[in-house]
Amino acid sequence: MQVSPSQGKSSVSVIFAVLAIACVAAGGWYWREQAGSAPAKKGPGIVPVVSTAVATADVPVRLSANGTVSALQSVDVRAQISATIRAVHVKEGQFVRRGDRLFTLDTRTEEANLGKAEAQVAKSRADLANAERNLKRQRELFAQKFISQTALDAVQNQVDSLRAQVAADLAVVESSRVARGYGEIAAPIAGRIGAVAVYPGSLVQPSGTPLVSITQIDPINISFTLPERELPLLQHALAQGRVEVSAHLDENGQPNRTGHLVFIDNAVDSSSGTIRLKAQFDNADSRLWPGMFVMVSLAPRTLNQVLTVPVQAVQTGPERKFLYVIDAENKVGIAPVKVLLVQDGRAVIEGPAAGTRVVVEGAQNLRPGSAVSEAKPDEPAAAPGAGKRKQKPS
Repeated sequence: MQVSPSQGKSSVSVIFAVLAIACVAAGGWYWREQAGSAPAKKGPGIVPVVSTAVATADVPVRLSANGTVSALQSVDVRAQISATIRAVHVKEGQFVRRGDRLFTLDTRTEEANLGKAEAQVAKSRADLANAERNLKRQRELFAQKFISQTALDAVQNQVDSLRAQVAADLAVVESSRVARGYGEIAAPIAGRIGAVAVYPGSLVQPSGTPLVSITQIDPINISFTLPERELPLLQHALAQGRVEVSAHLDENGQPNRTGHLVFIDNAVDSSSGTIRLKAQFDNADSRLWPGMFVMVSLAPRTLNQVLTVPVQAVQTGPERKFLYVIDAENKVGIAPVKVLLVQDGRAVIEGPAAGTRVVVEGAQNLRPGSAVSEAKPDEPAAAPGAGKRKQKPS
């Protein structure tokens, strides 16, 4: 029997329809089987966290700034007479005490001038002695009416003039002795010698270059600046007594140095809005050196009995900062806080009362009402995605 083309097309359509219905039925059966064996929907669990209590403490408010080490005093040593160098008694970089000899100058000219001045004093004294003897005789003659008052006054005037001459000559002697003393140049302060610019035989003059510079190393200053808004607080603290300043050296294993504030400038720098200050430090081991840059900090005031928490406990929301607080049932709630100061990993706050338990670590998946437990020492706090526990398949 012959099949027409229209009948063949109808048979193909029926086959495809049957296959489609079979695929849909098989898919429905597979979905039901998978749905029946799938695990139940996850439910909320207990989140491990690290908590602490809101503490009460006195918190010093520290101010920090970059400082520059500067010498307490530095002196350029110069010659005070024109002479040649006879001897140099120090070496470059040497530490000297006040009064130690530095240089010896050739003072033969000054010694000759001193001898000349002393001889002049001897001559003037001899003239004065002769005039005084003459005055004595003239007074005897005047008493006997042999000379006039005018003649006696002339002799008296001569004696007075010679006495003044002796005084002037003695001053010249003293001046010559001072000039001779300039031949020994001693250290005016204790400190470290810089570069020596002269050698034996060098001619030096008062108007010439310095022979050497001496810089005081111990004690030593650190100069720094702070914003002018801190000035009233600094003045008040300094008026109350010693204000300690800490200097941090950028060296491994070196402890901070402790000094005290010694200077507040008498004017604010209008270009930068800062006030210049100086602190003094003991420096017997010479770890601080002029020109070094160091970090300094000081605490001119203290916040007494304020509430503090670790800074990581403070959470930042879209509108305000808050803490996750834990109630007696180990459930968390939100407590808004005002942060007054952040320092050394602690935040000074206004908010929950002292002793309130707050979440420090593990707050990533917490929500108000979440149940929490204290994480064990070997158990990390909740990580992202750890806020729910898997349940067994039903």
